[in-house]
Amino acid sequence: MKRVWITGYRSYELNVFKDNDPKVKIIKEVLKKALKARLEQESDEFWVISGPQMGAERWGIEVALELKLEFPEIRTALMQPFAEFGSQWNESNKLKLTNIAQQVDFSADVSDKPYQSPQQLRNYQQFMLTHTDEAILLYDPEFEGKTKYDYQAIKKYEEQTDYSLELIDFDELQEEAEVWEERQREKGGF
Repeated sequence: MKRVWITGYRSYELNVFKDNDPKVKIIKEVLKKALKARLEQESDEFWVISGPQMGAERWGIEVALELKLEFPEIRTALMQPFAEFGSQWNESNKLKLTNIAQQVDFSADVSDKPYQSPQQLRNYQQFMLTHTDEAILLYDPEFEGKTKYDYQAIKKYEEQTDYSLELIDFDELQEEAEVWEERQREKGGF
């Protein structure tokens, strides 16, 4: 069994405020390539485990759900750091969270209490690290965001265990954007 944690930038950190933003297509394509590379090597059960944040986490789960058609062995889990996560979000985002939670194979809260302290977030990080074999992180260390804390925790954990990290940085996204742009030109859509 292989278990992969997908996390990274929140959508607002990438200036993405609509699901149909072209940046989302690029990010999803890069995530799809990263997952497919693993799925093609793994014949056993394969879990994509992510959190509830709008951005890399939700896009990662959406990509994994799309890949189920081609790779039926893929399973998805949505782990929320604490109870009532997202309760302060607007109705549209709450609905998106509910929809994705209904599509995954497993969903649970790491803490059964609503948010009380940053310790719950550290416990969540620890849970994700100890319940996955590797991480795919949409993050560029030159452009810090909230993902900096996950990146630091993963790097520290990587030093102590046989854990691996794949960083998807802005250079990789730019390369994929150029490929996408070229395909659009060839189709006559650009």
